[in-house]
Amino acid sequence: MSVRELVVLGTASQVPTRHRNHNGYLLRWDGEGILFDPGEGTQRQMLRAGVAAHDLNRLCVTHFHGDHSLGLAGVIQRINLDRVPHPVTAHYPRSGQRFFDRLRYATAYRESVALAEEPVGGVGGVLAETPSYTLDARRLSHPVESYGYRLVEPDGRRMLPGLLAEHGISGPDVGILQRDGSLRGVTLDDVSEVRRGQRFAFVMDTRLCDGVSELAEGCDMLVIESTFLDGDHQLAADHGHLTAGQAARVAAEGGVRHLVLTHFSQRYSDPEEFERQARAVGFTGELTVARDLDRVQVPKRI
Repeated sequence: MSVRELVVLGTASQVPTRHRNHNGYLLRWDGEGILFDPGEGTQRQMLRAGVAAHDLNRLCVTHFHGDHSLGLAGVIQRINLDRVPHPVTAHYPRSGQRFFDRLRYATAYRESVALAEEPVGGVGGVLAETPSYTLDARRLSHPVESYGYRLVEPDGRRMLPGLLAEHGISGPDVGILQRDGSLRGVTLDDVSEVRRGQRFAFVMDTRLCDGVSELAEGCDMLVIESTFLDGDHQLAADHGHLTAGQAARVAAEGGVRHLVLTHFSQRYSDPEEFERQARAVGFTGELTVARDLDRVQVPKRI
């Protein structure tokens, strides 16, 4: 049975607090693990959450501010220490190559794992295509070059029992029809409908921009920063961030099913206010104000 869930390792913005670690988010997707933005302390948070280095297949860094990347050094060394048996791929802004190199080789260790470097540049684009998903990136708006990421599952087919019965197709013939596309003059289109693949997006430090909307469009789950509350919208714009209301409005306009707000400034002590402001702008879907070590299921296919 495939597992698709978000494991929240940290939810603080620039300064961690007693209750919030620096960023870190693991997406489990059909046997693969994609680690987004490993900030300082990610290794320990992985231990607390029951996440092993062997669970990691990709590392995706949005940008090279410390709260989103300082954990790379420890995570990469742990991947090698534990001799992860499969290749691991790292995606990050190409303009930050010098920072990635410094973090990858921050101290002496023995490299035992093939770590592929596949940076992203320009406006972004497709980074990987697998049977389970396509991974792409979009440029965001932040004082340093930043990218958001999105996974899109290929569309499938949903067989319709009533139409199958009308056409006299049952048992092993259903499998033959699915494999071959037609059977005794009956096509897949006659007895099934398109089942849209699931979509997941990860959007960190950014102002409102086209890339945010493009990533969020039609997502089953959107993980997005809401560093500030709406009363501090000018501060958010000045520093290249979103407010809770802005993030929720993007989700509402994009038809997001489950919104996960995270990356909170230390200045706020009441996390419920983020939910209140998100609801106030009209977002009516599932909503999670993330806490460290939360596990959030990707919504089931419609």
